[in-house]
Amino acid sequence: MTLKAFSYRFYPTPEQESLLRRTLGCTRLVYNRALAIRTEAWYKEQKRVGYAETSSMLTEWKKTEELDFLNKVSCVPLQQCLRHLQTAYTNFFDGRAKYPNFKKKRNGGSAEFTKSAFKFKDGQVYLAKSTQALPIRWSRTLPDGATPSTLSVKLAPSGRWSVSLLVDVEIEALPRTDNQVGIDLGVTSLLTLSTGEKIGNPKGFKAKYSKLRRAQKSLSRKQKGSNNRYKARLKVAKVYQEITDARKDNLHKLTTRLVRENQTIAVEDLAVKNMVKNRKLALAISDASWGELVRQLDYKCDWYGRSLIKIDRWFPSSKRCGNCGHIVEKMPLNIREWDCPQCGTHHDRDINAAKNILAAGLAVSVCGATVRPEQSKSVKAGAKSPRGRKQKAKS
Repeated sequence: MTLKAFSYRFYPTPEQESLLRRTLGCTRLVYNRALAIRTEAWYKEQKRVGYAETSSMLTEWKKTEELDFLNKVSCVPLQQCLRHLQTAYTNFFDGRAKYPNFKKKRNGGSAEFTKSAFKFKDGQVYLAKSTQALPIRWSRTLPDGATPSTLSVKLAPSGRWSVSLLVDVEIEALPRTDNQVGIDLGVTSLLTLSTGEKIGNPKGFKAKYSKLRRAQKSLSRKQKGSNNRYKARLKVAKVYQEITDARKDNLHKLTTRLVRENQTIAVEDLAVKNMVKNRKLALAISDASWGELVRQLDYKCDWYGRSLIKIDRWFPSSKRCGNCGHIVEKMPLNIREWDCPQCGTHHDRDINAAKNILAAGLAVSVCGATVRPEQSKSVKAGAKSPRGRKQKAKS
């Protein structure tokens, strides 16, 4: 059994929207108060405040006249936000994330409901404190017999409401195939496959740049605090939502196709966070969403019984000749085709890199071979890669 989230849009009634906005506001207030208290306790007294202490504080807050309105919404999202804050601190102390930030109203927000705070009956969802079912647009049906264990309501900055239902389902593995593919990630071509196929980069941000620029210029002219500024901000948020939707749709289609067609997929374990420090290529790299693409390949391979192998980020896939194995000393980004000085083979830079990535991935999957002279080994999906110095951007 696998936990899988099903996301849907819904259009709340005025009464439901009022309740949900109050819930999001209370959740944001509790989260920010707890974060401020934990931060102050650490810097002033070097004292760590945990989830248990903040939960007790929440109980006391509800008894005060100032925060009495916290009792008018479901208590579950308020407790869940404190658990999320605890998770954020755990990730920070373990080096997986930055220090938690305060939540802002203009960013929308979310609220998580567990089983005790909602009811799933006759294919409809009823939230606590509300007698009407959420008017969800069921774009796809839930699996037969599946019952949501957790429900998350989210308000996007563009004003879009969505609900995510977490269910425990049995996902059938895809039939085995003999196909194997190596993937070289790039900017001009989003993907170059070891089969020789190049998949273009739609560049969603660039496609909407003119529209976004006009909306942002209009926003900058509006007086702060005015209703016109609020409406202009929504227009900017909607353009960003269009960019996000187009990018997400393209990535899901690509990754689903790759997982269906291939049994083994090999990719590079790129340090995207380091690569975006290159100010000349940061926008193009962020728009390509390499990290999200690899993340989707990772969990979809796990779902459907495929193998994803991540090659060490310092493996010289572009500089190595796929015919004789010779490695050239330098390979600037402007060189897209080259001839091997040892065997004379003509190479397309990206196709050659994809073939080398596949060969290295197969070597790792068969015998755990080392693909670097420095004895740094490639890692399979899910393993942590060693930290290294700043990596040059690819194209």
